[in-house]
Amino acid sequence: MLTDRQRHEAAELLRSAEHGVTPIAPLSAAFPGIDAEDAYEIQLVNVRRRLAAGAEVRGHKVGLSSPVMQRMMGVDEPDYGHLLHDMELRPDVPVPAARYCHPRVEVEVGFVLGEDLPGETCTPADVLAATERVVPALELIDSRIRDWRITIADTIADNASSAGYVIGEGRDPRELDLGAIDARLTGGDGALLAEGRSDAVLGDPARSVAWLARTVARFGVSLKKGHLVLPGSCTRAVDVAAGATFTAGFSGLGSVSLSFI
Repeated sequence: MLTDRQRHEAAELLRSAEHGVTPIAPLSAAFPGIDAEDAYEIQLVNVRRRLAAGAEVRGHKVGLSSPVMQRMMGVDEPDYGHLLHDMELRPDVPVPAARYCHPRVEVEVGFVLGEDLPGETCTPADVLAATERVVPALELIDSRIRDWRITIADTIADNASSAGYVIGEGRDPRELDLGAIDARLTGGDGALLAEGRSDAVLGDPARSVAWLARTVARFGVSLKKGHLVLPGSCTRAVDVAAGATFTAGFSGLGSVSLSFI
């Protein structure tokens, strides 16, 4: 476990890397012994700094929600990060790719909450009851760690590698089988880049949202009405380059696009 001073040093390294678009060596190498508790505290140092500067929490994201990614990272549960208002992107406004270190996009079924979620007792049924709508979503992920050479502690500390998000209109979740939504990511020329299904996210993305509600409750945090939750990717992540356009299409749910300059 790190000292409080080391946690703040690590947070400053990540903050500088993001602002300067200059990735750094893994924190796990610079701070031997760093664990998940340290990493979440490091994440919170930078989130609190952004909130103090005027940012607002708009929701949370879940990472490592597939068994394959968990095995790769040597963990047995997902991780999470914060979605802030200044991370929100728009389908009609191209995003400068040079703003990020090594950006990628992921395809997700997002949940917009119509009511607060319960905490430590939250179930997928509670999630469905509280969700106003599920939405087509693209998450822009980025690693402030050089070459994506991350351990679980590195990605948690780095806000679960989150950098931005865009969502579409969506539908009432009770009108869909949330575990059987086909997802496709296509490029600007219509070429298929990745495909998958919503049950890649813990078998049902509502399970991922329930896990998040139970997990953040340990820290006195609740998932609030109006918040967006991104439960994890249905497909592999795809690298971003200037000039690229991506469209995430979902069976029965619609689509959303994001372009880069």
